[in-house]
Amino acid sequence: MRKSLFSLAAIATLAASAVQAAPAAYAIDPTHTFATFEISHFGATVNRGRFDKKEGTVQFDKAGKSGKVDISFDIASVNTGTAAFDKHLQSADIFDAAKHPTAQFVSDKFHFNGDKVTSVDGKLTLLGKTQPITLKANQFACYDSPMLKREVCGGDFEATIDRTAFGLNYGVDWGFPKNVRLVVQIEAVKQ
Repeated sequence: MRKSLFSLAAIATLAASAVQAAPAAYAIDPTHTFATFEISHFGATVNRGRFDKKEGTVQFDKAGKSGKVDISFDIASVNTGTAAFDKHLQSADIFDAAKHPTAQFVSDKFHFNGDKVTSVDGKLTLLGKTQPITLKANQFACYDSPMLKREVCGGDFEATIDRTAFGLNYGVDWGFPKNVRLVVQIEAVKQ
């Protein structure tokens, strides 16, 4: 009898641990999630744009210090504030939205300092090519949203990529830089 009680207690403890360690599911909040890109324009100014349509999910386990993210951006939703520039960005010269309608970032490797996410390693797919990138967290927090009455986790991340690794070569011969700075603001609501 004693052995059975011990076994039941051990099973209950393991089950409780497994439940606590399970990652929580979060849905991207599109009103607080943006991917912005910046590229120098002949060293005089910086061209900036963002993608307005996006969707995705996050799995996050604070206790287990792990997570997963899968987010995609609609290339046709590129927005620089100038319609003619947006059309050029959507063209075959640059993002080729007709052939490659989405960009996608997928990750299953989060790095932590205590409870704070410090970076996320993943793969970015753009123009049909996939390359590894690391998004460095400039800030990260989880909070109980007073409006949504649910937990929200999010942060501001950045990375610099070599756009030519994706075949995005437009203007390199004219002196446009290969490096593009990505700034990703993301918030996700616990489901």
